[in-house]
Order: sequence, then structure tokens, then C-alpha cells
Amino acid sequence: MKDLFFGLGVAHTILLLAFVIGVGIYIGRFKIKGVSLGSTWILFVGILVSHFGFRADPEVLHFVKEFGLILFVFSIGLQVGPGFFHSFKSGGVKMNLLAALNVLLAVAVTWIISATTGEDLKTMVGVMSGAVTNTPGLGAAQQTFVDVASSGGMDPVEASRIASGLASGYAVAYPIGVIGVIAVLILGKSLFKIDASKELAELESLEDNSGQARRMHVAVENPAIFGKKLYDVLHEFGGDFVISRIMKGDEVIFPTGDTVLEEGDKVLVVTSQDEVDKIRILFGQEVPMHVEDWVQKDHHLVTRRVTVTKSSLTGKKLKDLHFRGAYEVSVTRVIRSGVELVARPDLYLQMGDALICVGAEENINRVAQTVGNSSGALDKPNLVPIFLGIVVGIIFGSLPIRFPGIPQAIKLGLAGGPLIIAILIGHFGPRYKITTYTTMSANLMIREIGISLFLAAVGLGAGENFVSSIVNGGYWWILYGALITLIPVSLTFIIARVFAHLNFYQVCGLISGSCCNPPALAFAQGMYGSDYTSVNYATVYPLSMFLRVLVAQLLILISFA
Repeated sequence: MKDLFFGLGVAHTILLLAFVIGVGIYIGRFKIKGVSLGSTWILFVGILVSHFGFRADPEVLHFVKEFGLILFVFSIGLQVGPGFFHSFKSGGVKMNLLAALNVLLAVAVTWIISATTGEDLKTMVGVMSGAVTNTPGLGAAQQTFVDVASSGGMDPVEASRIASGLASGYAVAYPIGVIGVIAVLILGKSLFKIDASKELAELESLEDNSGQARRMHVAVENPAIFGKKLYDVLHEFGGDFVISRIMKGDEVIFPTGDTVLEEGDKVLVVTSQDEVDKIRILFGQEVPMHVEDWVQKDHHLVTRRVTVTKSSLTGKKLKDLHFRGAYEVSVTRVIRSGVELVARPDLYLQMGDALICVGAEENINRVAQTVGNSSGALDKPNLVPIFLGIVVGIIFGSLPIRFPGIPQAIKLGLAGGPLIIAILIGHFGPRYKITTYTTMSANLMIREIGISLFLAAVGLGAGENFVSSIVNGGYWWILYGALITLIPVSLTFIIARVFAHLNFYQVCGLISGSCCNPPALAFAQGMYGSDYTSVNYATVYPLSMFLRVLVAQLLILISFA
């Protein structure tokens, strides 16, 4: 029993991790003036436990940290994948420019501190890596130091010993990096008097208006389509829209290819924001109607949601199922991972998609049988794509990216690689018959387990030398780390909010992602209750991770100049 509580075995390490996570999550339930650090408390409990002499197996701890981070970022990638490219198009360039600014500001502050205080720039790279919570950047900086020092004649063993000293500055500054980012989010919300619920409503309204699905009520006023069959109109003019119903006088009918359009007909169209002007030109101006106006006169047609639960339909195009022709049912929208998509004929379906169907009750029942519509079928997770995706992500993150003049290749690492692959699988998976569906609760479970393991491992690893590093002069590193964290993040927050006019949830994702800071993301989601933050986090994370690793190596090279 003594080894179980005070040894270094695997059982002891697991026991320690479980204790730290359990206590940290329990403390995170309490709020002070409405504010809680949530799962971030796991980090501080780990530091405290490690400081008082409880040690974990270093190899197990390293594995747990990396694996926890992989689970966390991969679950985020799968969740945001379906809507990632849309969000990138609608604001990704601006977001990534602001993220790059945050990275460069941190580099500038690091260099200024080194130049004005005389602190060794190599040491400051370790402090900077901790202040921006970027472990891959630290690893890349250490490797670059060893390569350059060894090529200059230094003994490789001695070079490795000195390089490992960078981790002390990292360990001291890391908690400051976590607390500092969270503090900026809290203080920024207070100083700008931001109403989180109002910001969320505005963001949801913006999402509804900007795509992916928009409902329009238009009158047939274009003489060019008078007397033409609907099939001929669609074939001649094309368009990215779905006609749900047509009202002729007081009668609501289900549209078919043989339906003849006549002057004065009213058409209920589902389309994207980009197609609005085209719809008005093709049919006519919008009319002041509400969806309830159709329901009141629509006695034989109903609107229902059916769910795709047959894995065999993954990768099938919507048009290949012939819902309109075979069942006289129109699919107007597809809801995937909470994102509304226009039911385009070429849209690839995947397991878990919710189809908004319009038609007669008995016809929709036939469609439901075709697609499955069995909630029980979704309870079983699809683990094969998840773990194979992680395999591909790790390989992708380990690929060296070389730049002229830089001796050490850049890698996206064990976080950046799996995140990018998860986003790609989440977006393109249906097209290649890859079933990636997981319930929101399962995704959240994977995410929470991942971040909890990561924080506990970091805390237990940093706590051993935390106090001694501070006492032996490292207290200055706390100040330096705080400056490297707070100045760039505060300036980025102000610029993003005041000049770029970003929504608060977008700012939270921008700050968390550009700092490569999973604890800050977990805090923002838990505290302010929205997954919009994850989308923006994933939008800027890959570039930010790449830049963080790159600048860490460049600063090491500059220190040898």
C-alpha cells in the first residue's frame, strides 16, 4: 500500500491523476461573484499536490499529457468540421491576421524584455513558451538549441542539459499564461460591459442571416417563367435553392417537376443568403408572409424532422435518394452538428444528419423508413474513424516542414496535426463514406476527459520545481511571463473588439486559439455556455500553432547571432 500512495508506479500515477482531476473539478463548481475557473482548477491542484512531494511516473505523465491534448483537440475538430470552411470564408482571414498579430506581439515583448533586462534570450524563449502555453514551441526551441550548439562545437550532452533548462522558465510561466488569458477575458467582458446573452443572440441571428439556410416567401412576377413547368425553370435557370411549397390562390400544393408556374403564385423557397438576389430576379419580390400562413392552409402537408441512422447512406448524394420523385417529399434543410445546410441535390449525407421534410404524413413515414430514423442506432459511437483519424493526425503533425535558412524543420506537433485532420474528416468525411457521427454528449465526454488529463499531467509535472525556480531568481520569470501574456492578449482583445468589431464569443475563440490555450477555451465554453468559441478557436489554431513553433526557433537562432 505504501508504494500505491508514495511510489512511482503506474497504479500510483493513475491514482494521483484521478485524485487531482476529481478535486479540481469539484472546486471548479464553486463561483466567486459569478466567476469560476472551471476545469482549470485541475492544473492548480496538480501543482499543489506535486509541490508537497507526490510524484508521478514521468513517462506515464508525458503520455497522459499528450494523449489528453490529442483527445481534446480531435473532438473539437470533429465538432466544428462541418461548419469550419463556411466560418473561415466569412471571417477567417481577419481572424488569422489578428492571431498572427498576437503571436508577433508576444515575440516583440519577449525580445524587449531580454534587451532591457539583460535576461538571456534563450531563457526568455522558455518563459515565452510557457506564457503562451505552447509546449510544441518549447520542444522545437530545445531541439534547435541542441542542433545549433552541437554544430558550433559544444558537447551534445552539455547542449541537451542546457536546453532542458528552458523548461524551468516554461514551468514557471505556464500557470501565468493560463490565468492571464482567462483574466483578460473576464476583465475585457467587464470593461466593455459585454452582455454575453445578447452577444450570443446576435451571433445566432448573424448565423441565420449569413447562411447556410434561409427561408423566403416570393411571388411569381417574372413573365419569363409564366406557364412554364417547374422542371423546365430549374433546368434552364439553375440555382442553389429548394422549393418547399407553392400556393395557388388559397390552395397549398406540393411542387413537382410538372407543376406549372403562373402569375401570382406564391412560392416558399429555402436557399442560402448568397442566392437571395438571384431568387428575387428569377421569381419576383418577397411578400410579407410567415411560415404560419402556409401551415394554416396546408392541411394535407406536414413538416417533420427525420434522422439518417443507416450508415450505408453515408456518402450518398441527396438527389440519389429520389425523395421528391418517389415519395413526393421535399427535403428543405439538413441539420448537421447544429449547423443548418441548404438541402442541395449534390449534398453528401452522413449518419446523424437531420432532414427537414415536407409532404404528406404517410409519405414522410416512408422516407423515415428509408433513412432509418432510429434514435437508438445513434447511441453506438463510431470509434474506427476517430482512432484512425488520430493515427493520420499524428503522422501529419510529425511531417517536417523546412524553410530556407532554418536548420530545424517545423512540425505541427501532436496537437496541430490531429486538429487539422479532424476538421477535414468532419467536413469531407460524408463525401468519402466515412461515418464520423458522435452524439453531442459523447463528443463532450471525450473533450472533457482529454482536457482533464492534460491539465492534471501539466500540473503534476510543473509543481516539483515550481517554488524552487521562483525562489532561485525565477520570480522575475513570473513578471516576464505575465507581461508576455497580458500585453499581447490585451492589445489583441482591444483591436479585435474595437476596430475589427468581433463578437465576444469570436474574441474568446481568437484569444484562446492564438495562444494555443485549451484551458482558456474550456473556461470560455463552460463559463459563457456556447460552442461558437470552438469554431473560432479551430479557425486560428493551426496557423497560430505553426507560427508559435516557428518564432520560438527563430529566437533561438537570433540568440546565437
